[in-house]
Amino acid sequence: QVQLVESGGGLVQAGGSLRLSCAASGSILWLNTMGWYRQAPGKERDLVAAITSAGLRNYADSVKGRFTISRDNAKNTAYLQMNSLIPEDTAVYYCNLVSRADGRSYWGQGTQVTVSS
Repeated sequence: QVQLVESGGGLVQAGGSLRLSCAASGSILWLNTMGWYRQAPGKERDLVAAITSAGLRNYADSVKGRFTISRDNAKNTAYLQMNSLIPEDTAVYYCNLVSRADGRSYWGQGTQVTVSS
């Protein structure tokens, strides 16, 4: 079993920055993909960014150039640096880990990000 704990959410003005962290613990296999998803009220949960254990990244078009995903494999932690935030970024952000060995997917409890205009 894998546990994910997010931190770093909060309230920020438009144009500001936040950094989210996701610490993974438990039975973590080396080959995995960690990602951040977000869900706004009344909307589906969508991928924001993901990074493989080898460091390959992909981003949603809406955050390219503003958000950066990174990870520290030694600490089993992923980060999401969010710059130039806009009100449309307001959502609950969820950390996700997918094990490439067995395809299992794990989720964190979510952290609220609110961007005021």
